[in-house]
Amino acid sequence: MWAFINKLRSPKWFYGISAKLQPWFWALAALLLLTGTLWGLAFAPADYQQGNSFRIIYVHVPAAFLAQSIFVSMAIAGLVFMVWKIKIADMAATVMAPLGAAMTFVALFSGAVWGVPTWGTWWMWDARLTSMLILLFLYLGVIALRGAFNSRDSGSRAASVLTMVGVINIPIIKYSVDWWYTLHQPATFTITGRAAMPMEMWAPLLIMVLGFYSFFVGLTLMRTRSEILRREANKRWVRDLIEELR
Repeated sequence: MWAFINKLRSPKWFYGISAKLQPWFWALAALLLLTGTLWGLAFAPADYQQGNSFRIIYVHVPAAFLAQSIFVSMAIAGLVFMVWKIKIADMAATVMAPLGAAMTFVALFSGAVWGVPTWGTWWMWDARLTSMLILLFLYLGVIALRGAFNSRDSGSRAASVLTMVGVINIPIIKYSVDWWYTLHQPATFTITGRAAMPMEMWAPLLIMVLGFYSFFVGLTLMRTRSEILRREANKRWVRDLIEELR
């Protein structure tokens, strides 16, 4: 564990290992997303109550899962950066924030579209919807904080603190349907419990969730590599790499 943490202190090591991992995650994401989309849209049966409108679940649920997971990942990265001063953790948190904000918006928008045939309205101040909206504001706040300081390190520390404090919103999102009366349905499936839908419907959903996460890892690796080159531009190994590419 400590050997791995020490390796993470080297941007050069991460740049090299991520180059080997990135294509595998892109390929896995393409395979899973293509399979899940075709299965969910073309072959999964229609819901007995909602008909074909339920198929938006194959975008809404993976986006909502990923939006929350990215924020937790940013909080962990912020903690690692604050405690061990590992620059890669801060770089990863920096590039994850825009994707997390985008996934939160996709979850909110797709939920609003789904709400029209289900609830008869685009928006209600439901506990789950409201806490997800707060998550979007937290993402935007983290992004804004990074650019609000003249010193990059000061912006990184401020963003890390906000992320670590804001992560308390994640369990609120998860348990909001249990703690308060809401229109939002409970979890579609859980690791320990029985799924609330037949296998023909939840299997493509699980595939889509895995596809979204594979896409997230591939994109994070790619963008972190770019962030390394930007921040380490004055380092000799980066200059040598650029010369080789020329």
